[in-house]
Amino acid sequence: MKNVKGKISVIMPAFNEAGHIGYSIEETVKTFNDFGCQWELIVIDDGSSDNTFEIAEQSSFKYPEQVTVKKNPYNLGKGRAIKKAVHYITGDYVVFLDADMDLHPVQVQTLFDIMRLDNADIVIGSKLHPNSVVNYPFERRIVSFVYYLFVRILFNLPCHDTQTGLKLFKIEVVRKVFPRILVRRFAYDLEVLANAHHLGYRIAEAPIVLSPKRKYGRIGTFAVISTLIDTLAVFYRMHILKYYDNIDYYRRKGLAKEFRRMRK
Repeated sequence: MKNVKGKISVIMPAFNEAGHIGYSIEETVKTFNDFGCQWELIVIDDGSSDNTFEIAEQSSFKYPEQVTVKKNPYNLGKGRAIKKAVHYITGDYVVFLDADMDLHPVQVQTLFDIMRLDNADIVIGSKLHPNSVVNYPFERRIVSFVYYLFVRILFNLPCHDTQTGLKLFKIEVVRKVFPRILVRRFAYDLEVLANAHHLGYRIAEAPIVLSPKRKYGRIGTFAVISTLIDTLAVFYRMHILKYYDNIDYYRRKGLAKEFRRMRK
C-alpha cells in the first residue's frame, strides 16, 4: 500500500453469505498481501441461518495471525455487528468492506490516495461519484438519489452516498464516533457520518467500481422504510433532542437503552 504508515484493520460483516464468504476472505487476504502493508481482517457473522460462520472459520484457520472470525448469537443488524467488530481491531486505519465482493478490496488503494490528497479523516465510496462505474437497477439509482436529497436537506453532509459498503476511517474517528451510535441496521452509516461531520471530521468521497454478484439486491421495501424512520430518528436525536451533544446526561438517565429498545 503506497504512502500508508501503520496497520490496516478490515471489518467484514456477513449475513447468510455462505455462497460468497470463502472467496471473499481469500480475495481480501490476497489483495492486502499484494499491498505489502500490515493488516488484519475481522469477519463478523451477524447470526446467519446458513453455514457462513463455519465456512469463514475454516478459511481463517489458514491465516491465524491475520484473520479473526466472530459470530453474533442472532441477527442484530449490520450496524450492531460492525460496532461489535470494532472491539477487536488493532490497526491505525479501519476499512469497512462488504462480504459479497460487489466492491473489490483493491479499490482501497484509491481511498487511501484520496485521504492523503484531501487530508481527510474519512473516505467513503460513492455510487453517485461522477467517475464511478456502477451496474445496478435503475430503480435502485432513483432510490439512492432520492435518499441523498433527503439526507442533504436534513444534515447537509458533504457527500452524496452514505450507504455504499466501502469506507475508510482513521482510528481516532472510529474511537470517537462509534460509541455514540444507536442505529442497529441500515441507517447506521448515516448516523456514523452525521456524527463525524458534527464533530468536525473531514469526509471525502471516492469513485467505485460496483459489480453486483446477485441479480437483485436484498434491500426491499421494509429496509427502505426502516432506513427512513431511522434517519428521521437520527435527525431528532441530533437537532431536536441534542442527544449527541449531551450523551453523558442521557446515558445517566438510561435513555440510550430506551432508544435501542424502541428500534428492536
